[in-house]
Amino acid sequence: MKFGEFPVAEALGATLAHNLGLPGGRGIKKGRVLTAEDIAALQAAGKAAVTVAKLETGDIAENEAAAIVARAVVGPGVEAGPAFTGRANFYSQTSGLCVVDRAAVDAFNLIDEAVTLATVAPSAVVAPKQMVATVKIIPFAVKGEVVEDCARRARAAGPLFYVAPFREKHVALIQTRLPGLKEGVLDKTVTTTRDRLVALGSLLIRESRCAHTSTELAEHIRASIDAGADLVLIAGASAIIDRRDVIPAALTAAGGAILHFGMPVDPGNLMLMGRLGEVPVLGLPGCARSPKINGYDWVLQRLVAGLPAGPKEVMSMGVGGLLADIPSRPMPRAKSEVQAPAPRAPRIAAIVLAAGRSTRMGTLNKLTIAIDGKAMIGHAVAAALASKARPVVVVTGHHRERVQTALAGASVNFVHNPDYAQGLSTSLKAGLAALPPDIDGVVVLLGDMPRVAAADIDRLIAAYNPVEGRAIVVPTRKGKRGNPVLLGRQLFHELARIEGDSGAREAIAAHGDLVAEIEMDSDGVLTDIDTPQALAKFTAPRAREVA
Repeated sequence: MKFGEFPVAEALGATLAHNLGLPGGRGIKKGRVLTAEDIAALQAAGKAAVTVAKLETGDIAENEAAAIVARAVVGPGVEAGPAFTGRANFYSQTSGLCVVDRAAVDAFNLIDEAVTLATVAPSAVVAPKQMVATVKIIPFAVKGEVVEDCARRARAAGPLFYVAPFREKHVALIQTRLPGLKEGVLDKTVTTTRDRLVALGSLLIRESRCAHTSTELAEHIRASIDAGADLVLIAGASAIIDRRDVIPAALTAAGGAILHFGMPVDPGNLMLMGRLGEVPVLGLPGCARSPKINGYDWVLQRLVAGLPAGPKEVMSMGVGGLLADIPSRPMPRAKSEVQAPAPRAPRIAAIVLAAGRSTRMGTLNKLTIAIDGKAMIGHAVAAALASKARPVVVVTGHHRERVQTALAGASVNFVHNPDYAQGLSTSLKAGLAALPPDIDGVVVLLGDMPRVAAADIDRLIAAYNPVEGRAIVVPTRKGKRGNPVLLGRQLFHELARIEGDSGAREAIAAHGDLVAEIEMDSDGVLTDIDTPQALAKFTAPRAREVA
C-alpha cells in the first residue's frame, strides 16, 4: 500500500486519509474511496494534493481483510457482524461464559501489527448479543499474504474464543443451623442463591435446613439428589476449616468424595468441591451469603456452563482472584457496580412510511400497485423484515385499510397517522412515538422504494456507531445520497419538533459531523416510484392496484 500526499488528479480510486472540508459546507470524510465526482469537486475547490492510501497488487482492503479474518476466528456460540471501517465485531448468541484461549490470542496478535484481535476478559459472563471480541485492521489495506497467514494460523489453533452457553441446572440448597444463627440470615441466603441461579438460567428446586452435624447433613444431601437435584449447595452455619470438618465429613458419609478444598480467590478461600455419583456438591464459603462477586461465583458459572471445574481449574484462578476490599484499595467493587453496561449490538428498529396521498401518481395509490406480483409497499416491508432491524413499524394514513390489506400476514406493528395530510414529518413522529424505549436507532424506509434490499439496511446498521461519530448513516450510490437512512436515538428529540414535509433532511443537514456515507452496490437506494412516468420506466406500462 502506498500512503502519502498525491496530486488530486492521481487520487482517483484511492482512500482518503483525513476529513476534507469544501466550500458550501460540503465535506468528504476520511476512509472514502474517491470517485470521479470527488476529484472534480476537489479540483473545483482548488485542492492541489490530498493525503490518500493507494492499494498495490496483492493488497486487501481493510473491510475485506477484516471479514476474512473474522470468518477464521469466529468460535461456537458467537456471531460475526459485517465488517466496517476495517473492524468486525463478534456478538454472543446466548447467555454463557466467554472462554478465551489467552495464549492463542497473544500468538495471533504477534503475527503482524496490521491485524489485531481484542476480547472480553477470559470467563466473562455474557448476555445474548453482547459484544465479546473485535478484529481491527489497523491500516487501510493489508498484504494478502499477511491476511492469509492470520486466517490459517487462527483456524489451526482452534477457536481462539467461544461462548459456552449456560445450561439449566436443578439445584438444591442445604443450610445447617447452630444456636444463635437467625432464621432471617438463612432466608436471605435463599433469596441470594435463587437470584444467582436465575441469572444463570437455572432453578432452585429444593431448600432444606438441618442441624450442623455430619449425620443429619448426610441425610439431606442424599434426599436432595433423590429429589432430582443435579447440583447441591451447602451453606454451613460455621465455615469449613479442614477436610475433616462437618460438611466434608457429611459428604463422605453420604457416599460422596472430596475433590478439592480451598481456592486462591479472596473472598471465597474456604470452598469445598466434592461429588456424589455424577452430582457436584459444593460446600460454600461464608461470603456466598452475600450477593457480591466471590470465588464461589466463578466455580458456579463454570458448572452451569458445562465447563471443567476441578482442582486444576480452581487452582488456576489466582490471577485476578483478589476481590476483597482492603485498606490500600478501598471498595473496588463499589466502583465496578456503577460502570457502564457491557457493549452490545445496537437495537435498531425500522419505520416504513406508508401514509402519503400519492398525489403525483394520479388516481392510483402507488403503494398498492402490483410490482412483480406484490404491492409496492410489500417490497419495502419485506426488506425490513429480512434485515436485522426489529421491530418493524408501518405508519399508515391515506387509504389505511388498503395498505393494511396489502400487508396482511406481515409481522409488523401498524400505527395510524391521522395528520398525514400535514406532511411527511407527522408520519415520522408517529413512527418514533411507537418505538420501544430501549431502541438505539431507527432505519426510516419510504414505501415507494421497492428495490431497497435487506442487505442495504444491514449495511447501514453495521456502520452505526455513535461513539465513533456515526449517529446518522446515509446510503450513497456513485456519490449520490439516497434512502433509507439510519437515525440514532440522540436525534429523536429533535425529530419530534420537525414540521411539514421535510422529513429528517433538516436534522441530517444540521449534524454533518455525525453523518457516515455508505456506498451501496445497486441503484435501489436511489429508485423511488412516485409518478406514472417513473412507474412506466420501472415496470410494465399497465399497472393495477392489488388492494
